[in-house]
Order: sequence, then C-alpha cells, then structure tokens
Amino acid sequence: MNKLQQQFGPIDIYLFDQLLRGNIAPGMTIFDAGCGYGRNLHYLLAEGYDVYGVDADPAAVATLGSGERFRAEAIEQNSFPDALADVVISSAVLHFARDDDHFDAMLQGSWRVLKPGGLFFCRLASSIGIEKQVKLIGGRRYRLPDTSTRYLVDEELLMHKTGELGAEMVDPIKTTVVQNQRSMTTWVLRKAT
Repeated sequence: MNKLQQQFGPIDIYLFDQLLRGNIAPGMTIFDAGCGYGRNLHYLLAEGYDVYGVDADPAAVATLGSGERFRAEAIEQNSFPDALADVVISSAVLHFARDDDHFDAMLQGSWRVLKPGGLFFCRLASSIGIEKQVKLIGGRRYRLPDTSTRYLVDEELLMHKTGELGAEMVDPIKTTVVQNQRSMTTWVLRKAT
C-alpha cells in the first residue's frame, strides 16, 4: 500500500475532489448515509472529523463502532437529529431504492440531517450515457450491462429533485460511463440557509 492509500483509504475519487477543493474542511460534522464498512470515512476519521453514519447492514456498522455515532438503521428511518451535519455523503446508495417512493424516502432521510447551508454529496447509478444499454424492468428499475439491477436516475429527475429540495447545485452533474458495465453520476448540492 502506498502513502496516499494509507492516508486516504479507498475513498471515492469524486468525494476526494470535494476535499481538495475545500468543500469538506476540518471542523465539519459528517454524516454518511449508507456508510457500509466506512470506505469513504478512513481519512475523515483519522483526521478527527466529527463523523456519524447509518447502514442497514449491522455487520458493516459493527466494524466502525456502534451506538451514538454509527447505527444499523435504514437511511429513510434513521434516528439521528435534523440538521446534524455540515456534509452528508450518499455514495453508491440511492440506486438500491426499490421504487420512486423508496428513493424519495431515502433522499429525505439523508437530506433532513443536513444543516442549512450544508453540502450534500451523492454518487449513484444513472442511465446517463448508457440509455441504449439498459433494460427496463419496471418503474425506474433497470438491468445494467454488468447484469446488476438498479434504480436509475437521469438528468431530468436530478434537476427536478434539486428544485423540490430548494437546493443549489455546487457542481454540474458529472457522469462516468464504465464501458459495458454501468454509469455513475455525481450530484452535489448545497442546502438553502
């Protein structure tokens, strides 16, 4: 393992970009909605950020600790207080929604813990750039070229949700197409003050 890997762990490169640009800075409170085993938290925890998280997988949460900071809970029903965090991370989570209602509930469960003026970092599967390679199963559920099944968003839905939330886009929507596998979109918002 090289020095950068030791310092930052397996952090999502687009989340790393937010750190480099100062959108996530020391002293901020971080909430990871769907933290899993803490892939994106290694650096933040090592640097003393005030970090909280939820994940539906109790085994994953147990590796991070439990109780007050990390809880085995569904994102949409998490028990953390409103306006807890300066930054909410939702990385590779929302595309596991069962349907529109579940997506909205997960999004609202993440959004409500964000402080006014806070940063919402979301990375999720989309149909952007691979529209002809995905197969509709029903609603917004699709089979991807990698054979996985996901709830897929598109630019129109993300722009609509941005408006519904009364949010401001921090960056334009950015999408990476992984050849013959999937498309991952980064959606970064600022909550109104």
